[in-house]
Amino acid sequence: MAVPGPVSLVYGDALMKHHLSDEHPLQPIRVKLAVDLIKSTGLIEHAHLLPPRAATIDELQLVHSPEYVDLVRKLSDPAQRGLVSQNAIDEAGFASADNPISDELHAGTSLVAGASLVAAEAIESGAALHVFSPSGGLHHAHRSRASGFCTYNDAAIACEWLKRRGHRVAYVDVDVHHGDGVEGIFESDPEVLTISLHESGHWLFPGTGFPQDAGVGPGRGCAANLPFMPYTWDEPWLTAFEAVVPPLLRRFQPTVLVTQDGCDTHHLDPLAHLAATTRIWPRIGSAFHELAHELCEGRWLALGGGGYAIREVVPRAWTLLFAEMVERPDLAEEINDPKTVEPGPEAQERVWTALRKDLDQLSAVHGLGLS
Repeated sequence: MAVPGPVSLVYGDALMKHHLSDEHPLQPIRVKLAVDLIKSTGLIEHAHLLPPRAATIDELQLVHSPEYVDLVRKLSDPAQRGLVSQNAIDEAGFASADNPISDELHAGTSLVAGASLVAAEAIESGAALHVFSPSGGLHHAHRSRASGFCTYNDAAIACEWLKRRGHRVAYVDVDVHHGDGVEGIFESDPEVLTISLHESGHWLFPGTGFPQDAGVGPGRGCAANLPFMPYTWDEPWLTAFEAVVPPLLRRFQPTVLVTQDGCDTHHLDPLAHLAATTRIWPRIGSAFHELAHELCEGRWLALGGGGYAIREVVPRAWTLLFAEMVERPDLAEEINDPKTVEPGPEAQERVWTALRKDLDQLSAVHGLGLS
């Protein structure tokens, strides 16, 4: 059972600077809308509001190369942008429309990274047991390359910051896209466990994250991946989550839990092909809450992530998660989807068949009876 503990929410309107372009799918207004709903439901009365700050250069370099951080700063400065070669721009991932260059690129994404560090600091200091940083979860950025809307990897920065304070860090990513950036940064690190549940890379960006991908060298066994077929709905998604996440966390014995809570698994999300509803979120939130208390003395840092049904889904999904964090799910009951959405019989059979196969493979790779 979860027990009550101090909860904080990291947010400030300065986070609206994380604006990639007017046409970009990742719009910061979705974070504000989620916080507004957390406030209007009364959930904010059960938490402390913490303001964000910008991450320092040294903090960004916890996981990013100095050369990459310097390049992002130059690209963000109109006076220096023209001095950067096209080859350098290409290699750093900024030739893609996914990662456009803007004047506030460095400042905006530094604030997101700083917000997630504010959350980590609150947990480490004991000021809070559970903290939600909904602007965070930019999990695709690599050490020296932007990717998938992500410039600085706040999730990895927070994990590394906590690790350097003596923690065994478990990172669980339920975004519809594989958490490739975080996994790649820690793939050889035995002190950080990464678990990612996502739509299969056979159909969706970034095309990675299969059951056989389990870390390298001393980190072998400290990465776990479970892909889902398109049209996976609530029941198989939750079945897989509950089969995989608790046993892997219990074996690893973390001292802090970091979760990336992208809500683009929803059937209304325009950028993916799963068929979940918001009805998975109370189950996800309660599971993370209970596991944090069971294994980590309550320490739980929750991040946002993907979610591109900006008004229809994101505010509700993250409010339902936060309701579990403050242990007042009753205040959010009315915003949940009224029922699950199921695909046709043929799609259901494909989903279950693929899931059983992938669970068997994951079980074999990690030596656990997961299927």
